[in-house]
Amino acid sequence: NKVLKVNPDLLSVLVALKNGNIGIFSLSSSLILCLPEKLLVVTIATKDTDGFRRFLRSAKHFNYTVKILGRGQKWNGGDYMSAPGGGQKVRLLKAALEKMKNVDQIILFIDSYDVVFASSPKELLKKFQQAKHRVVFSSETLIWPDRHLEDKHPHVREGNRFLGSGGFIGYLPNIKEMVANWTGEDNESDQLFFTKIYIDPAKRKSINITLDSKCRLFQNLHGALDEVVLKFENGRVRARNVLYDTLPVIIHGNGPTKINYLGNYIPSAWTFETGCTVCLDDLYSLTALKESEYPLVMIGIFIQQPTPFVTVFFERLLKLQYPKNRLKLFIYNQVTGKHLIHYGKMSFDILYQDIKVMGPEEEMDATASRNLGFDLCRNDKDCDYFFSLNIEVVLKNENTLKILIEQNLPIVAPMITRAGRLWSNFWGALSGDGYYARSEDYVDIVQGQRVGVWNVPYVSSVYLVKASLLRSELKDYELFNSPILDPDMAYCHNVRNKGIFMYVTNMHTFGRILSTENYQTTHLHNDLWQIFENPVDWQDRYIHANYTHIMKDNLIETPCPDVYWFPIFSDVACNHIVEEMEHYGKWSGGANVDTRIQGGYENVPTIDIHMNQINFEKEWQKFLLEYIAPITEKMYPGYYTKFDLAFVVRYKQDEQPSLRPHHDASTFTINIALNQVGLDYQGGGCRFLRYDCSIQAPRKGWALMHPGRLTHYHEGLPTTAGVRYIAVSFVDP
Repeated sequence: NKVLKVNPDLLSVLVALKNGNIGIFSLSSSLILCLPEKLLVVTIATKDTDGFRRFLRSAKHFNYTVKILGRGQKWNGGDYMSAPGGGQKVRLLKAALEKMKNVDQIILFIDSYDVVFASSPKELLKKFQQAKHRVVFSSETLIWPDRHLEDKHPHVREGNRFLGSGGFIGYLPNIKEMVANWTGEDNESDQLFFTKIYIDPAKRKSINITLDSKCRLFQNLHGALDEVVLKFENGRVRARNVLYDTLPVIIHGNGPTKINYLGNYIPSAWTFETGCTVCLDDLYSLTALKESEYPLVMIGIFIQQPTPFVTVFFERLLKLQYPKNRLKLFIYNQVTGKHLIHYGKMSFDILYQDIKVMGPEEEMDATASRNLGFDLCRNDKDCDYFFSLNIEVVLKNENTLKILIEQNLPIVAPMITRAGRLWSNFWGALSGDGYYARSEDYVDIVQGQRVGVWNVPYVSSVYLVKASLLRSELKDYELFNSPILDPDMAYCHNVRNKGIFMYVTNMHTFGRILSTENYQTTHLHNDLWQIFENPVDWQDRYIHANYTHIMKDNLIETPCPDVYWFPIFSDVACNHIVEEMEHYGKWSGGANVDTRIQGGYENVPTIDIHMNQINFEKEWQKFLLEYIAPITEKMYPGYYTKFDLAFVVRYKQDEQPSLRPHHDASTFTINIALNQVGLDYQGGGCRFLRYDCSIQAPRKGWALMHPGRLTHYHEGLPTTAGVRYIAVSFVDP
């Protein structure tokens, strides 16, 4: 006979059970009904950005219901990342809520351009329910936009103390009450509006607001980058807050930090089990097109400082697998002298659709040149892409341009690195002040342990940009200008501010980037001196193509007893060494008195120039240790390779055509032919008297290795015409 008082939420549960609508709920002192179908995600998106599309992909992955406000409208909310703003979001939300009547509706209001979902509605609602409040806001470590309000914020036992307006969840009636008094302008601060409600004790209690202080529902990244790591488990990826040991459901890259590398994984874009699951989405295939239908690409080549291997750069450019009549070249050269550009200019004019060269006489700086390059493409109605390429980039992959175009991305760079180092042409993350920060996946990406297409905050040196982007979102002429940032950083900063994603791909091997810091330009062929700074490129240019096959393919010949013959130098190396010596020009007189050597007396003199006379001794020693020593130690086991004297000898019929029989002052000798018999000279060669064995047709770029003392008494055979050059090194144990 007593009156039974029933909690209305409990009554709703009983009705739901009766009707078979069983959801996720928990019986507690403050019971809240949390059925997934009651949840509605509301977000603002005035335009379709890359970030918005990423947000929708993650929402679809977990089957969230999303209502989008503001589509097609002009954004008047200001740049609220760097200054207060965002009031337009509150206005749009308030108007949308007025049309909603279901008091049981749960509203999740979040940003979208820099947000991804990491888990399901069920987990989100469960954690919301456990918060035991009708409205839960995301939290931050930093107060924004009014630091003077810090003391008014309630203290929390553990966790973040300040409100973040980029995400909150609550019941419809409570959120309606919260935004009912909004009368502000679109460019006023939404964060300040919600903060003032939260720090007002009466309003906080009336609306029943709390903060998600330990990031169980929301993870704001601004000011918290060091707290968040990736967690891989069972084919899924979560963000884990290591400070509070929580797994947030919603990841928000607020502030300048953005979401960066986390969005490359969460929720399942890349896992260890599957690799990249989105890298082949929305590709643009070139295979079905005729060459005349290929997109027209303007290649911007930027030469800002003296750079090694410039000739090789242009040789590789010609080998790029793309129709030359669908390419235009814009070459900016800030380097004076005969450093470059002369290479292939006539062939460029014939092959390419158009070529424009800006030289040092134009007095245009690097920033202006890049703005101009973009603008040439922007104003060319036929230009489909701009391919920015610095002269120090070594593109080994001839299909690079095709690969990048087929990715069909707004801005995409091929990943290149500096040989043997972790330096690359992208940043994995940004610090709080917008500068470089190393993401936790950076090393794995650079080393190829993780392969995919990665959204990154910064690219440089080489990248492809869609021309349609230059004519729309990036139509500002001075994209590379900044009073405080270098041109590349200014450009990337402007791109990020437009909500445009930049990507780097390491799905193929593309090449590397040269070191230019210590490049000296005082020699005739300065690239010869690059064996220390750029050893891989030095080898490509100067070491014989068959050198690496010597052991595997048994390329070492034995023309005479204990004499070994093998390929070592490329034709270019031989030519450059000879030309460098002739450019120096101070050949010895061939007399016995020689102050260049210890003791001052040469028993068997030659017309020569020592390597140390052209300051090439260290580089030559490095060459001998890297490329000759492995062979000498195999052919003459037990000897420690220590090099003594090195020089280039010149034989001419009217100067010194031959060399009398002699022993070398060495344990063994390296003798490299630097030019071609029959073409550059006649005669010549070497005869080993004890074995009556002659090598009369030395091959250009091949080395003879033979004992110097005791057994291999030898002579230089007469050069009967032309000029013969050899490089000689004495080796002592």
